[in-house]
Amino acid sequence: MTTHREPLDSVLEAVGETPLVRVHASPESVPVHAKLESFNPGASVKDRIGEYMVRAMLEAGTLNPGGTVIEPTAGNTGIGFAVAAGQLDVDAVFVVPERFSVEKQQLMRALGAEVINTPSEDGMAGAIERAHALAEELDDAVVPQQFENPLNAEAHYETTAPEAFEALDGEVGAIVAGCGTGGTLMGMAEYALERNPDTHVVAVQPEGSTYGDFFGEDAEEGEYKTEGIGTHDVATNELFDPDLVDDLKTISDEAIHGEMARLAGEEGHLVASSSGANSLAAREVAREIESGEVDAPHDAVVTVFADSSERYLSKGVYRSFEEWTG
Repeated sequence: MTTHREPLDSVLEAVGETPLVRVHASPESVPVHAKLESFNPGASVKDRIGEYMVRAMLEAGTLNPGGTVIEPTAGNTGIGFAVAAGQLDVDAVFVVPERFSVEKQQLMRALGAEVINTPSEDGMAGAIERAHALAEELDDAVVPQQFENPLNAEAHYETTAPEAFEALDGEVGAIVAGCGTGGTLMGMAEYALERNPDTHVVAVQPEGSTYGDFFGEDAEEGEYKTEGIGTHDVATNELFDPDLVDDLKTISDEAIHGEMARLAGEEGHLVASSSGANSLAAREVAREIESGEVDAPHDAVVTVFADSSERYLSKGVYRSFEEWTG
């Protein structure tokens, strides 16, 4: 459970210390545990980097009080930055491809941020280009750029990973996480490998994503419905270090859709598509450890449930697969 037992002075003090909960469909002998990041005040894992990065930039002087954060984002990062910006005297502008969740964009605006949409066909690369152009037009504006800023991974090295390790008394055999920017996995992997270089590290992507290019695979690019993880251009994923990763799991949208329904109906987890992918991949890794196919230092797997399904209800996450992808 969260460790807060005293009244807090600011919503930012509620970031982190999220529950680590067993995924019961995992093997008894090699349990999977998921960090439930919807317990953050902005209801996603991106609250961690929002607070961490804004504070760090203010302390370093790269961002001044009253300045502006401009970030290309699919949504959750915007919400995390908006929560932090509103409490730390900073303005926020977010550049979001049109296809991403309307709920997330409404929440960013509710938190006082400005949202600018770019064409879906331009992808995140188009959003990144627009964000930098806007920053040049404004005085005292900075683009934190979660895709390349090492503070992204550092936030998870300093918070997410230590929380999981503390909860499991350091006995973590594998880290499994979906990669969008790659910051979550990279930060957690670095922390884990420093403590035991035999920790098994696994990246997760949806079918159609091209993270396989990092590993010399002939990755087949395609469209996917899963949000928050995956890439169409590894050149934008500057944080990802394949040398830290032992395996890459690729999960189909159809399997992810089914796992979202299973997690809700059987285990009470109202989580979104990246969490469904992480659950399936982590359970597969647990079975590989159980069978001896993978040699891990401990019989426990840690993954991340990044956000809640409530932000995607308008997209039909709990309707039929055809309705969700249509």
